[in-house]
Amino acid sequence: MSAVSPDALIPATAPEAADATPVRFVGPEAALDEAVQTWAGRMGFKGAPGDLLVVPDGAGGVHQVLVGTGKTFDPTSARGLAARLPEGLYRLELGGDDGSIASLAFLLGRYVFDRYKPGKARRDVRLVAPAGFDVAEALNIAAACALAREMVDTPPADMGPLQMETIAREIAEAHGAAIAVTTGDALLEDNYPAVHAVGRAAAPHRAPRVIEIGWNLDRTDRPLVALVGKGVAFDSGGLDIKSAAGMRNMKKDMGGAAHVLALGRLVMQAGLDVRLVVLVAAVENAISADAFRPGDVLQSRKGLTIEIGNTDAEGRLILADVLTRAGEHAPDLTLDYATLTGAARVALGPELPPLYTDDEALAADLLAAAKAVRDPLWRMPLWPGYRAAIDSDIADVRNDSAGWAQGGSITAALFLQKFAPTSGAWAHLDVFAWNSRGRPGHPEGGEAQGLRAAWAMLKARYTA
Repeated sequence: MSAVSPDALIPATAPEAADATPVRFVGPEAALDEAVQTWAGRMGFKGAPGDLLVVPDGAGGVHQVLVGTGKTFDPTSARGLAARLPEGLYRLELGGDDGSIASLAFLLGRYVFDRYKPGKARRDVRLVAPAGFDVAEALNIAAACALAREMVDTPPADMGPLQMETIAREIAEAHGAAIAVTTGDALLEDNYPAVHAVGRAAAPHRAPRVIEIGWNLDRTDRPLVALVGKGVAFDSGGLDIKSAAGMRNMKKDMGGAAHVLALGRLVMQAGLDVRLVVLVAAVENAISADAFRPGDVLQSRKGLTIEIGNTDAEGRLILADVLTRAGEHAPDLTLDYATLTGAARVALGPELPPLYTDDEALAADLLAAAKAVRDPLWRMPLWPGYRAAIDSDIADVRNDSAGWAQGGSITAALFLQKFAPTSGAWAHLDVFAWNSRGRPGHPEGGEAQGLRAAWAMLKARYTA
């Protein structure tokens, strides 16, 4: 899945690079050659953001392409070029960090989900990388983001717990990693009761499972990184059933699993100086006579009992068990990804994922990486005053917070914190994993969020 064409980005030293068409990023006050200025005026090009002008060479070809920047240049605007440029080979007239960011953005913008339209032609728009740019790493990053997006875009009939397991097995096998999968009623035997409870109502061929990949675990001299993902293949809401509108895009509720599988693959591809554990709880939150109920009290792997106030708050239940399992490895760092709450969207909208951590160094490193690679995150508080909102009268904790707290994303993170490893730093990313509005380079559908930021942080910390 999600291969990125190796010739989408070619090195500056490649023989054909000399024939690439230049792409210039210009603002309203840019100095242009007289002939180009005349053509720009005739075509209404003003250098505003979103403006694009193909300048002909007079012989039926393209002399150059102008891209408007407005008053402030954003190199990530290159993400829309693959969808807008005529077919051909191009060279961005950019250097330094801008050139690197724009080149990767261009690759991200080439993503197309065409699994169900196999006859749909892909446009052949390619790019010459800036001098000194790491083409191989950029292709790996783009492929990781494409994997996460393709998994999210795939309908639930074709992306159930078994398909997530298959992808995990392919990744593990490709990198010599170990993989263990616990499925169905064996979850009770292996002490994953919350995962079993959430997934038990699904059809037998969509049975719940816990997937665990281990890489380099024999290298005990290396720090251990745990990546934990929510893999709800489809979320009906359970007995607290969602509305039709609320259910429409719930194929994306396995976005956390997609992110950690993609990020784990990046770690292994690069050979980072770590031990790695990737844990995915893969379930379908279905409705049947055996579905878990509001008012039930569930056991958890950690031994804490959980009162169910709402069966549509199922993601935190399955994460509770796999976060506990992660803690059994005594990790130095744990990152969990989950499409966890609509409240996160109310707080920050669909394009800005909240980051939760009580570790100041990790927060600083993640936010710095997010800014550097233009993969935004926003730190939210693990506000202790709201902990009482998840207290239960009959169990250790409840999965729906009391209404007085209101901050649903915060209280969900506080719930996870009760189960997170205590041996090292932990961070939770409540991602949307979806583009709600289509635009060039950002088609409506699956999106990778916080993945490049986490990769940049891990690379900075653990490159040998």
